[in-house]
Amino acid sequence: MRGADEARVERARNLHSRARDIAYAYDFAKARAHLLKALGLLDDVVDQESAGSMPVLIHVLVTLAYVETEGGQVTTGLSRLDAASRLADAQPEPKRSELLGLALEQRGILLIRAGELDEALEVLDEAEHLLAAALSAGAGDPTVLATLYLNRSLAHIEAANPSAAVAELRRCVDFAAANSAVHGSLGIKARHNLGYVAYMTGDIPTALRYYEEARDAGLQPTLLLDRARALLAAGLAEEAARNLADALPMLRKQRAGQDAAEVEVTLAAAELLQGNAERARQWARRAERRFTRRGNARWAAVAALAAMRAQTDEALARGRSSAAHSVAAIKLADRLRSLMLEDEAALALMLAIRLELLRGDVTSAEILIDQMPAGRPTTPVDNQMMARLCRAELAVARGERRRALAEARAGLTVLGKARDRMGGLELVCGTAIHGRKLGELAIQLVLDGRRTDPRRLFTWLEQTRAQVYRYEPLPTIADSEMATKAAELRHVRRALQLDRLAGRPVGKLDKLAAALQRDVVRLGWHTSAWGSPRPVASLDEVSVALGDRALVEFAMSRGHVVAVVVAAGRTRLIRLGAAADAAEPAARLHADLDALAPDTLPAAIVDVVRGSAERSAEALDRQLIRPLMAAVGDRELVIVPTGSLYAVPWGVVPSLQGRPVVVAPSATAWLAAHRAVAPPGRTLLARGPLLTGDVVEDAMLRSVYSGAVVLEEEQATVAGVLAALDGAELAHLAAHGEHEPTNALFSRLELADGPLFAYEVAQLRQPPRQVVLAACELALNYVRPGDEALGYAGALLAGGVQTVVAATSRVGDAAAAGAMVEYHQRLSSGVAPARALAESIAEDPYRRPFICLGAG
Repeated sequence: MRGADEARVERARNLHSRARDIAYAYDFAKARAHLLKALGLLDDVVDQESAGSMPVLIHVLVTLAYVETEGGQVTTGLSRLDAASRLADAQPEPKRSELLGLALEQRGILLIRAGELDEALEVLDEAEHLLAAALSAGAGDPTVLATLYLNRSLAHIEAANPSAAVAELRRCVDFAAANSAVHGSLGIKARHNLGYVAYMTGDIPTALRYYEEARDAGLQPTLLLDRARALLAAGLAEEAARNLADALPMLRKQRAGQDAAEVEVTLAAAELLQGNAERARQWARRAERRFTRRGNARWAAVAALAAMRAQTDEALARGRSSAAHSVAAIKLADRLRSLMLEDEAALALMLAIRLELLRGDVTSAEILIDQMPAGRPTTPVDNQMMARLCRAELAVARGERRRALAEARAGLTVLGKARDRMGGLELVCGTAIHGRKLGELAIQLVLDGRRTDPRRLFTWLEQTRAQVYRYEPLPTIADSEMATKAAELRHVRRALQLDRLAGRPVGKLDKLAAALQRDVVRLGWHTSAWGSPRPVASLDEVSVALGDRALVEFAMSRGHVVAVVVAAGRTRLIRLGAAADAAEPAARLHADLDALAPDTLPAAIVDVVRGSAERSAEALDRQLIRPLMAAVGDRELVIVPTGSLYAVPWGVVPSLQGRPVVVAPSATAWLAAHRAVAPPGRTLLARGPLLTGDVVEDAMLRSVYSGAVVLEEEQATVAGVLAALDGAELAHLAAHGEHEPTNALFSRLELADGPLFAYEVAQLRQPPRQVVLAACELALNYVRPGDEALGYAGALLAGGVQTVVAATSRVGDAAAAGAMVEYHQRLSSGVAPARALAESIAEDPYRRPFICLGAG
């Protein structure tokens, strides 16, 4: 029987090797099937000692413990390890050290998954001693010791000890590099975990870079989960949810119960950040049940906290809560603290504090706030913002308005430091969501004061809105993969456009374009640092720079619109009524102007739609502009809109027709653009495909700019236009375009060989001083939290372009042509952009809904 026994053992050994590789790829169900088959073969071995089956059996049991724990309960895996340890302890040295160290190493990782961190670290230390001794005696697999370093880093990560985690991960990387026998995926997994540590400490671009490096190592579901966590920290809830939606079916297929439940609790966080409290609660409760079935008390408590946070948001939205809800939050805080989850326990206390304040029980809130632990280096930024919000709300309840504002100011300073570490426009923009409630509270406090100080309100508005425009972009990191993906995306987009025009099916191309765009966005998170923050502009700086102009900064608070007016060295606050009364005509006006756009619209329809647009414009004028006239007089205006008012083409409002108006995302952004100095450069006239009116080739434009670079039709390629844009003083781009709501940097202009994306213009060495978008609706219509108004024009302004002329609504080709010829005639004669535009659109403002953005 000896030969047959040896054959069975060899087959079992091969099955175990394949199962281990499969488990590394997170296909736990398939790995388990291989391992159970191996166990069956080993059970049939008659002479176990002579066949050498015992070491193979121990290896199978250890790997099976890991696989079964991932798909079932922790206790199942621990029982497998008990059996493996008993068998290993009976082996002679150095085999005993090798196999017992292996079993203990796996026990350590299972204890980490169960949340027993102290015990896990003790077990792993013992395992390291045994494994190192075995290797020095010429026995064992160095992969096991490398895995131990990796697993010990996980314990330190769970314990929020980033420096110790990094040390272990570096040991793993170095050990794997020095030992060719170490499994190739270990070093990659260690780099992935370095990304997780970077995420813990708030370095989101570095985290995303590490995740990108690890994406081809069979870690796809885990990579998607960890990337989603990083994106949530950056406020990009929609992007995070997409990653989680991709990961969940993979993990369910692999029966990876722990990771699947972690995805569900992270989905709860994504839904909550998007304001979907009910869906967040559903995901959290589902995850809690899954963790409870697995016996993972720590993660079950984390899921319960996610559900409690959703319930608290629902209570705050209703404006009422019960004592039972507060008691439940306090009990959960105690439970989390007993599990050594300090940040989570603090968050549960914060929820209880807000609920007690909602109930009007200030004394209970004071007692609870004294119990809040101090923050740690790894405390998430949204938790830090929540702590400041609790203290600010408690100060309000005590009548301590000044202290509440101090808490808000300190919180927004912390948020600003977190934002300064972000990479890419979308990451910088997304962080605003974490400070939204603090900013809203501060503005409410200023407005509700007995003597409202407009100067203070101006300062708070500038501190809380449009922060992305405070950053001077740094040079883009060269990335050949990103460039290749972008070129593929352009080609696919062009093919997609042509197929649509020809009436051919576009389903496959549409999916391919979406996938390529996700790839480029993903790469852009860590290859485009959006650094070099500028300080928030002071009121005195803005007042001096305005000169004879007036600045009108709109804001909304508690459902009402207000305006801060800065003119002739004075600052006034003017209250303008209900926000809903302004939002309705603004939306109606936008729809009417879209309807008026076609050049061939019948005259009867034009009259009807224009009449509707005039009534909406009149309503906006009556509510928002006429009350300001005494303060602004006949001055040129710099307008900082808010919310739905970004869609208003101010040149159609009766009191502003013919008046120079510049629109800016913030006073700070206007001041930066106003102060910028660019050397003289070329003029570019470029015309994309599919335009029906005469714009660039118009003889008048050519005569106005006789030395201009002219790129028409097939000459207007992306490469050609980008080359001409770099260092240009003026660029007139007549091309159809489209907003990309999910990412402003992918708003696009259609050129001869495909789309010119906004991010490509933002990457230029020297962005053009002025860009005119002559034939498309690409102004600041898309508004993110923090009044971050984006879109193609927004991306250009954030990328360093000083002035952008663009339409807020659709515009017909012929109407655009007429407006642009008149605009450039005035511009070339020395008239400033804002005045030249105002005079050019005044003749037919409802068919020429252009605005001047930036410096003017």
